[in-house]
Amino acid sequence: MIYSNFSKAFSAFAALTFAASPIAVQAQAAPGATPSNALNIPTDGPSLAQNDPNNRSATAVVNGTIITGTDVDHRVALLVAASQGELPPEELARVRAQVLRNLIDETLQIQESAVQEMPVSDEEVNQRYNRVAAQNFSTDPQQMDRYLLGIGSSPASLKRQIRGEIAWTNVVRRNITPFVNVSEEEVREELARRASQRGTEEYRIGEIYLSATPENAQAVANNAQQMIAQLQQGGNFQAYARQFSESSSAAQGGDLGFLKLNTLPVAMAEQARTMQPGQLVGPFEIPGGLMIMVLIDKKRIGMADPRDAMLDLKQISIGFAPGTTEDQARVRLESFTNAVASMRGCGDAEAVAATIGAQVVGNEITARDVPEQLQASLLTLQVGQATEPFGSLADGVRVLMLCGRDDPQDVQDADFDTVMQEKEEERIQKRAQRYLRDLRNDAYIEYN
Repeated sequence: MIYSNFSKAFSAFAALTFAASPIAVQAQAAPGATPSNALNIPTDGPSLAQNDPNNRSATAVVNGTIITGTDVDHRVALLVAASQGELPPEELARVRAQVLRNLIDETLQIQESAVQEMPVSDEEVNQRYNRVAAQNFSTDPQQMDRYLLGIGSSPASLKRQIRGEIAWTNVVRRNITPFVNVSEEEVREELARRASQRGTEEYRIGEIYLSATPENAQAVANNAQQMIAQLQQGGNFQAYARQFSESSSAAQGGDLGFLKLNTLPVAMAEQARTMQPGQLVGPFEIPGGLMIMVLIDKKRIGMADPRDAMLDLKQISIGFAPGTTEDQARVRLESFTNAVASMRGCGDAEAVAATIGAQVVGNEITARDVPEQLQASLLTLQVGQATEPFGSLADGVRVLMLCGRDDPQDVQDADFDTVMQEKEEERIQKRAQRYLRDLRNDAYIEYN
C-alpha cells in the first residue's frame, strides 16, 4: 500500500457532519469535484432505486403524520452511500425496517417540539443544511443537492433529519437539561478515581449490539455475519451502528468513548485486550445477544500518546515507466536506495534526489494520521533518518525521511468543571432515551 500524499485523505470516504449532531452521509469523490474535505464524490453515483417523486404511498402514520415509502427510500439511499455500494436484498430489507423505526422516532421528536411550542423554522433548517454543504463543497455548495439526488436521496430527506435533530435538542434543553444535577461530591470522587488510575489503559470502543433469543438466534447470527462482511468491505461503522444497533450507544454511532476494560462485559473485555486500533471483530456472544466491535483507539490515562507527535516529513519517491521490467526496476531501486542512504539529512534530500530523478514532497502531520503500518517505524526514527523503501512497480517506490518531531506533552488531568459537564451530559442522554421511549409508548402508529 502506497503512502501517496501527506493529506488526511487515506480513506476514500468522509462523513458530512455538522456541529450539533452528526449525519452519516458518505461518498466517493468525482473527478473535478473539489469539496473542502476531499470527499471524492462521483458525478454518477449509484442510485439505490429510481424513486418516483409522485409515489407517496403511506408506509406508517404517526399520530396523523404520514411517512411514505419515498421517505424511507431516500433515507435508505444515504446509508447505502455510506456503505460504499449496493446491499444484498436481505440486508436491504433490514435496513428499510430500521430506517422506518428511525423515521418514526424522528417524527415523534418533531411533533413533541411542536407540542412544546418550539417548532423548528425552515430558516433554522436551511442554515444548518447550508453549513453542511459549505463545509464539504466550499466551491459549490449546491453540489450537495446534486449529489443527494444522484444517489437516489434528496435534499428534503437530509433537511428532515436536520429538523428532527434540532427539534429534539430543543425538547431536551427545555425538559431535561435544567433538571439534571450532579453533586460536587460525585465530581470529587470521579477526579480521585481518575488520579488513582493515571497510567492505566483506556479503550475507545465502537459497538453494534444485536439482541437475540433462542428462537431467533440463528437468524440474528446470519444477519450479523452479513453486516461484518459489509463493514470489512468498507461500510461505515457509525452509520451501521446508528441504523442497526440496539444499544443506547446507537445515537452516538456506537461510540462508547474511552473506558476501562473492567467496565465492559467479560466477552467484550477479552476481545478488546488483544485488539489493535482500527481492528474489527465479531460477531461474538454476550449476555442477551451478539456483539460486533471495533477498537477505535486506546490510550494511557493522563499520559501523552506518542501518536500525537507532530512529524515534519519529506517523502522521496520514484516511479517506473510503463513497460519497465523487473530487472530494470531492480536496478533503479538499488540506485534509489543507495542515493537515500547517502543523504546527509533533510537539507541534502532535494539535491541528491535530483541526481536520480526522484521527487521530494514535504509536509507536517501527526503520527496518528499516518497509515497504521507506518506509524511504528516512523516513531522509532531519529531526525535525518528514513524508512525502508516501500511501494510497488505499478505505484512507485518511496521513503519517508524524518526532518523534525514535536512530542506531545503529558495530558493534563480533567478539571472540576469538565468532569461536572461530562457527568451531566451522561445523565441528560439517559433521560432523553427514557423520554423518547415514553413518546413511543403513548403514540398512535398505524402501519401500511
